[in-house]
Amino acid sequence: MPRKINIAIDGHSSCGKGTLAKNLAKELDYQFIDSGAMYRAVTLYLMNEDIGLEEVEANPSVLNAIHIEFKLDPMRGFYNTHLNGENVEREIRGMAVSGRVSEVSAIGAVRSFLVAKQQEMGEEKGVVMDGRDIGTVVFPDAELKIFMTALPEVRAKRRYLELKEKGIEANLDEIYQNILQRDKFDSSREISPLMQAPDAIVLNNTEMTREEQTRIALTWAKGVILAG
Repeated sequence: MPRKINIAIDGHSSCGKGTLAKNLAKELDYQFIDSGAMYRAVTLYLMNEDIGLEEVEANPSVLNAIHIEFKLDPMRGFYNTHLNGENVEREIRGMAVSGRVSEVSAIGAVRSFLVAKQQEMGEEKGVVMDGRDIGTVVFPDAELKIFMTALPEVRAKRRYLELKEKGIEANLDEIYQNILQRDKFDSSREISPLMQAPDAIVLNNTEMTREEQTRIALTWAKGVILAG
């Protein structure tokens, strides 16, 4: 039986990390974990409970009431994020959460809380996780690290179409501006900034289809598994 590895996929906002991670997990029969959705779920929880960022920093224990899990929707073929037992996939993808998730993600207490959860999920191997700091902070020893990027305008268009596909109202220009803001914020934040791990393989998918990027990444993954 082939050994199992952990695969870390990092990169800029809306460059297809989640799509690639889901496809790899499906092909390899691995567990998929969307770390970005976890930060979005925390953001939604704080908004719904009217908990300010200062309160989180002063009392990190407020985060202990949060439970996040991913469940596959067999009818539609994608994973839904569940927050404390409720499907919140639609809510966490809206612009209200998108406009606040970067500042919530920059809070040390939030990152410590979620990184611990993510590392626990990867202890048994066989995990594909995407985010901003998976290969540098969450799984620094991941057997395969991929750093994804694409032109901002291409990412905005893909994000727009993804939201429309899910039945979520979206504005293309608003998404584009949000992506530019998040790129700047994610790369310059003090705690766990977005950066490429030294041993990560760069995947620029500006001109790639989903099938092409999956095929390339799957080849890399199988090579690492067999080399083990």
